[in-house]
Amino acid sequence: MSIIKNLWWFFKEEKRRYVIGIASLSLVAVLNLIPPKIMGHVIDAITRKNLTGSELLLQLFYLILAAFAMYGLRYVWRMYILGTSYRLGQLIRYRLFDHFTKMSPSFYQKHRTGDLMAHATNDINSLTRLAGGGVMSAVDASITALVTLVTMFFTISWQMTLIAVLPLPFMALATSKLGRKTHEATKGSQAAFSELNNKVQESVAGIKVTKSFGYQEDEIAAFQEINEMAFVKNMRTMSYDVLFDPLVLLFIGGSYVLTLAVGAFMIAQGQVTIGDLVTFVTYLDMLVWPLMAIGFLFNIAQRGHVSYDRIQKLLDQESDIQNPEHPVERIANGRLVYDVDQFSYEADQTLSDIHFVLEKGQTLGLVGQTGSGKSTLIKLLLREQDVNQGKITLNGHDLRDYRLSDLRSLIGYVPQDQFLFATTILENVRFGNPSLSLAEVEAATKLSQVYEDIVAMPDGFSTLIGEKGVSLSGGQKQRLAMSRAMILDPDILILDDSLSAVDAKTEHAIIENLKETRQAKTTIISAHRLSAVVHADLILVMQNGQIIERGRHEDLLNQGGWYAQTYASQQLEMEEI
Repeated sequence: MSIIKNLWWFFKEEKRRYVIGIASLSLVAVLNLIPPKIMGHVIDAITRKNLTGSELLLQLFYLILAAFAMYGLRYVWRMYILGTSYRLGQLIRYRLFDHFTKMSPSFYQKHRTGDLMAHATNDINSLTRLAGGGVMSAVDASITALVTLVTMFFTISWQMTLIAVLPLPFMALATSKLGRKTHEATKGSQAAFSELNNKVQESVAGIKVTKSFGYQEDEIAAFQEINEMAFVKNMRTMSYDVLFDPLVLLFIGGSYVLTLAVGAFMIAQGQVTIGDLVTFVTYLDMLVWPLMAIGFLFNIAQRGHVSYDRIQKLLDQESDIQNPEHPVERIANGRLVYDVDQFSYEADQTLSDIHFVLEKGQTLGLVGQTGSGKSTLIKLLLREQDVNQGKITLNGHDLRDYRLSDLRSLIGYVPQDQFLFATTILENVRFGNPSLSLAEVEAATKLSQVYEDIVAMPDGFSTLIGEKGVSLSGGQKQRLAMSRAMILDPDILILDDSLSAVDAKTEHAIIENLKETRQAKTTIISAHRLSAVVHADLILVMQNGQIIERGRHEDLLNQGGWYAQTYASQQLEMEEI
């Protein structure tokens, strides 16, 4: 089977544990032959009326010995086969997570969070079951069936054995056809689970918006539609799954009928004894599990195959942003030069003719209308995207010549949409370096003007803020995100519209703190409120992806363009307030 071939690397890696597990399982299959043989021997002795008490005790001792041996061996194979299968889940889960951290933003535009979660949970669980229960079923079915059939053939009656297995080829044909139908149905049910998972994730994340719009009934109806679709597809898969056992039992029933008919005839002819027939029927009964295990194996293998293909499609995707083959060994802050002739995400042009120089330690202000290209310009510096035509250099080297980890370790970034983790304020602020002390965390929060808000909370820095900081105001979230970046004292600090939710007085205090603490370090501030950039060494006014004005605050006021008009308008609004 192709899925076994795809997972062969894991079976080779864990071959010692699997060999021990399979050997133990095989011994159990052999020991399972002892009780029926003993039972047949005792029945024949009773029939001949020569069973003694000592002989009966000896046979009982053999039974107990076999039971204890099987008990120990079953423990071993469960630990070494089923236990080892969880290692596969751990390895693939790590590979997926590692892969997710290396992918560019375009990957997350194509794949929804709920779908990725489904791959990391449901699909991996299917592979774990294949590496555990699937291997167990395959080995147990083959070894038990082989050993039992050989024993029946050579120790009881080869004629009865051949007649008893007549229905089995027809069973194999029927289960094979059923397996193909199960495979197609499983693909649909796995995709449906992803849809359902994604809907739940989005609905929970956006529950506040849903409630604020009074959209609960519509959201429930939309969820129920997807839920019903998932149910229908799962029921279709189940309708094939549940046919396996009855199908196997149908053909096994045929074997029983043939065995009893032929066995009765052979007893009458004196070719076998009653004890032999009882032992034979017991052995035939032992074949029920291996044959049913084939159906179980088909089911597990089909699900594992579908899940492996789904996971592999994710792992095969490469990030748009790659590390250089021969990176610059050392990175240091320095002159930042933008020489971007053109950049576009898809077919639409986003930036064009972006040329400017920012010296080390200077502050750059980016202003302009929404959608003018400010955030895109910043993303190019972070290498979330790469320049189509032109280049950006830092300290004389193209950004693409640096390792991504080196470049981003130089930068502290506070995005427009802050993300806070569902843990304490303390752990959120020192996320970049968990070893930082409480005193350092307090100092950073004072710089971002959020310290007083924190100490006023009942649990202070130990306050749990909930998922995405749900318990905080917009301004508090922004200032905590700023604290998280500022505590690392990065060589380049980027604030991408990170002061929009704070009042003018708090903004002024934060800007003054930045001017005082970052005199030798580069700062880039994107803002809609121009008061946040009046101190900048260079201000760029963006419009439709181009720079329409540039200079210091006083220079731009003298030009009388968009900047001067907007600044005057904002100042007037402040005076009216």
